[in-house]
Amino acid sequence: MPSSVQLIRSPNLSSVAEYAYAATAPKDARLIFLAGACPLQEDGTIAPVDDFAGQAAVCLANMQEALAAAGATIQDVISTRVLVASSRQEDLVTAWQVVRDTFGDHDVPSTLLGVTVLGYTGQLVEIEAVAAVVD
Repeated sequence: MPSSVQLIRSPNLSSVAEYAYAATAPKDARLIFLAGACPLQEDGTIAPVDDFAGQAAVCLANMQEALAAAGATIQDVISTRVLVASSRQEDLVTAWQVVRDTFGDHDVPSTLLGVTVLGYTGQLVEIEAVAAVVD
């Protein structure tokens, strides 16, 4: 089933950004607000340790599980916020590339932030998302 999310681009804004600048959902859409997806394994441990790309991948897998539980897929995501516990731009870019590759052509509006610390010991990445589905 195609996504109800419409990505919006403007020719007046930079084409360098690897995401749409805006997105809309139809008026009858059900919005799904996801908690920040963390790189938590089922046993509660963070993995992989000291690996920005690896943790981003686990976050995305966990996010997709939460989306499925809410009756949505990654194609229904309308925006993301990617938090990376680092002040080094290359670490942010490493995590972002995993997000970008996972979303592919569904390049939703996103914010990438470097933060000082996240909630779990050893946690380097967290990804928030909002999705919209028409039931």
